[in-house]
Formats: sequence, structure tokens, C-alpha cells
Amino acid sequence: MSPYAGPPPPWRPPAPGPRAPEPEDELVVRPFMLTGGRTRPLHDGLRIETLLHASPAALSAPLRFESRRIVELCQAPMSIADLAVAIGVPLGVIRVIVADLVTDGYVRVEEQLGELPIALIERIRDRVRAL
Repeated sequence: MSPYAGPPPPWRPPAPGPRAPEPEDELVVRPFMLTGGRTRPLHDGLRIETLLHASPAALSAPLRFESRRIVELCQAPMSIADLAVAIGVPLGVIRVIVADLVTDGYVRVEEQLGELPIALIERIRDRVRAL
């Protein structure tokens, strides 16, 4: 006895209706357009875990699209990696734009640890091993 109850139903074309946008339909902006062709940030030392914070006064500054969005998102402290995900651009692009905002005084870098203490690294290691 066959495990199938019968022949498969005939193929039918999908019903007409609104189609999902194809990737080619979306507007694509090249990263070099966002950074003015620069690949290196003006402000050095911006790591992916660097926390940024923007003052509320920066919201009224005359900023372009991505810069304005960064200032809006950084009203609460946010890392560079989180910004890249939220805006949907590569980390290198975010670092260049953020460096411009830091240089212009719209965003400030939160205090960050130079190096992690040995005790913290060992504690992390022990907890990972416990998994």
C-alpha cells in the first residue's frame, strides 16, 4: 500500500494580487556615497562596542539623512554595531559618519574601558566553559 492518498493536485499559477517587492526594485545607495568617498574615519579609536550618546540639542542641527537618524537613535546610549544594524549599512560606513558627528560635536563617545580586567576575562571564560 502506498503512503500517498492519491496523485498530487495539478499545478496552478499564483493568484494575481500585490506582489512582494523584488530586491532589484529597492533603491540602493552605494556606501561611498554616504561617506563622500572616504573609507577612514576622522576620529580614530571608534570600536564596534563604543557607546555613543547625542544631546537633545543635536536633533535641531541641519544634518543629512543617515546623520540625522544616528542622532535620533543616540538619544539613548547606543553602540556602533547596534547603529549599523539599525540603519542597515556596513560598520565601516557607520564609523566614518559617526566620526564626522563626533568631530562636529553632535555625538559624544561615552567613557569606555581601555582593556578588560583579567578577572572579568577569566569570569567570562569560566561561564562560557560552563555552557
